[in-house]
Amino acid sequence: MRACLKDLLDDALAGGYAVPCFNVFGHEDARAVVDEAESRGAPVILATNREMTDFLGVEGAVALFGHVARTATTPVCLHLDHCYDVELACRAVDAGYDSVMYDGSQLSLERNIRDTRRVADHAHAQGVGVEGEIGSVGYSETGNRGREHIRFELTEPDQAQAFAERSGVDAVAVSIGNVHRLESRTGEVDLERVRAIAAVVAQPLVVHGTSGIPDQQLRALSRMAVCKFNIGTALRQRFGQALRATLAEHPDEYDRLTIFGHVMPAMRQEAGRFFDLLMPSADAPLDPPDDFPIDPSSDRAPDRVRGKTVSP
Repeated sequence: MRACLKDLLDDALAGGYAVPCFNVFGHEDARAVVDEAESRGAPVILATNREMTDFLGVEGAVALFGHVARTATTPVCLHLDHCYDVELACRAVDAGYDSVMYDGSQLSLERNIRDTRRVADHAHAQGVGVEGEIGSVGYSETGNRGREHIRFELTEPDQAQAFAERSGVDAVAVSIGNVHRLESRTGEVDLERVRAIAAVVAQPLVVHGTSGIPDQQLRALSRMAVCKFNIGTALRQRFGQALRATLAEHPDEYDRLTIFGHVMPAMRQEAGRFFDLLMPSADAPLDPPDDFPIDPSSDRAPDRVRGKTVSP
């Protein structure tokens, strides 16, 4: 079933968990991710990046992935990732995306707020969610092809507050030491900075570059105010590894469906690893981490931290 980004993330913020967002590049990986979500009764976000929309067009992406989302038995949000063009973001809204990310992070704060607001006003009129970015999450040296101009700039809490209050976004992507397209889990994020941002931003926060963040830090972030994690590299790595292994084991096989029948379980398993990290069991309340950004007794604290149990 199709789902609204705002509803998914507001529920996650109240419930003390996070929703994984997977970049997908074809029916097979989208199907593997949704199969895993369905097996858990969990929501999930399917995202298309610039390369996919250049390849398919936003209308083609909605036709392909929208069908997967619509026929799912669990909530699935179709999301446009990192769009730098206001008109394209609005066209994606009109084409049928459930949410779009307008990325004005390379602009001045005022221009970022202004352009993001244009997208938000257009999207909200059609019930579509909007994510924006303040600060700038750069790319790894091995993964920055075509994105060399994207700078590294940590998110400042005062700028995050101004952006969140004036841009109209439903979710705020932040730069806290995370890096796009890291190929190993060696990144380090600034949890204290997350605490400071979450204290002044009402909307759910978003972290990109999830594949490069160690598991322990992912768990901590998902119990704070970070409610959406973008995952791309880890799933593509697992795809490549499984495909190479399958072709080596079955060198005479040429049927696409048979080959991908061997690859999809590995992708589903990798997706499941992130569900385990970001959506812990609701059987027991969580103890907040030492640097939990919100007073556990306050109304903004997730229900799971206040002692209630909420199932995603």
